[in-house]
Amino acid sequence: MTDPALYSNEISAPKVAIIGGGLTGLLTATLLERASNQTSTPSNPLQITIFEKSRSVGRLATRYRSDSKTGKNWQWSFGAQFFTAKTADFQAFIAPWLDSGLLQPWCAEVVELTPAVDSGQSPNIRSKEQWDVVHARYISTPKMTSWGRELAAALQHTTIVFKTRVAPLAQYLHHQNPQHSQHQTQNQIHNQNNKQTELFDETGASLGWFDWVICTAPNGQAVELMANSGFAQQAKIAKPKMQACYTLMLGWDDVQKLPGTLSGQLAPQWDVAYVNSAVLDRVFIEHQKPTHDELLPSVTIHARNDWSEAHVDEYMESVKEQLLQSAKQALNWDEGSTPSQTDCHRWRYAATIVDRDTEELGILIDETKQWIVSGDWCAKGNIESCYRMAQHTVEAIFKQ
Repeated sequence: MTDPALYSNEISAPKVAIIGGGLTGLLTATLLERASNQTSTPSNPLQITIFEKSRSVGRLATRYRSDSKTGKNWQWSFGAQFFTAKTADFQAFIAPWLDSGLLQPWCAEVVELTPAVDSGQSPNIRSKEQWDVVHARYISTPKMTSWGRELAAALQHTTIVFKTRVAPLAQYLHHQNPQHSQHQTQNQIHNQNNKQTELFDETGASLGWFDWVICTAPNGQAVELMANSGFAQQAKIAKPKMQACYTLMLGWDDVQKLPGTLSGQLAPQWDVAYVNSAVLDRVFIEHQKPTHDELLPSVTIHARNDWSEAHVDEYMESVKEQLLQSAKQALNWDEGSTPSQTDCHRWRYAATIVDRDTEELGILIDETKQWIVSGDWCAKGNIESCYRMAQHTVEAIFKQ
């Protein structure tokens, strides 16, 4: 007996899969929902599913530990430390969160720090600049993860599936959607246009059929997901070069135990240091950021991208020890001011090498398959690039 639903005149809502729950994925879902609200009927909105391999969303990563004696936390923004908003569109987009206080400008005192050559000597610290509200750097409060979680919580027609790795698309391309049968009506054929893709997880379990598949993973992972799939712009995915970054996280039990380099005893108070080092890139003092007054002394240090890339496959403990030695030289701590908390994290795909003489890649589209590859690495590799690529993705889908 024929299913009467197959002859319904109602066109089913398009289904969109977003691979990756970082900021590009969250912003894409947000802008897709807004566009859908303007073009779809309330009873038939766009249906979006985000597949995220980890347990949380957003690139604005935060790590913290609690001190059992005081109940206070050490806290480290071990991913992106801040972001800028240089375009009018992005400034307007973030305005509601600035009004609520969840996003705040960070007016940091920035210095240039040159480690001492000889042990025991103080580093050379010189004023570099002060960040201001005119050319603002923004942070999310009380944690850098807060904004990503707020974006996720505000989604109304999006399902986020955590701890799910999507299998490379080529593995299951021989499958056909059972809905694409001789029983389809003209409306359904027009809606689906024989372009639906079935996604599977790494165990082979089906994740469903989708009209559009948007991959927002780092380009190294996107290359693997799209390999041998026939994606029309496969060769371009590997074009941007990305480098790794190691992040060192340090904590002290009390401000009195901070080395003089950090406490203001050896130099005027500062918040961010650009380090003249073959290993370290920048130092960020977490407990001096807006709304972070209650934190225990917490310092985040990013290693140089080129150094990180050269050591990306080494054992973490070996890398951590090298970073600690460089940090000790830069911050000049002794036995009485040694950090009580140390941790290290590796970002394998952290920074896009931007060639200022080369045009931005932009999102990559296969209109035949209705697949899009996107991400901050398609532009300048920063958080505003996440927003711009999300805008371009929405424009590509809704022009169809």
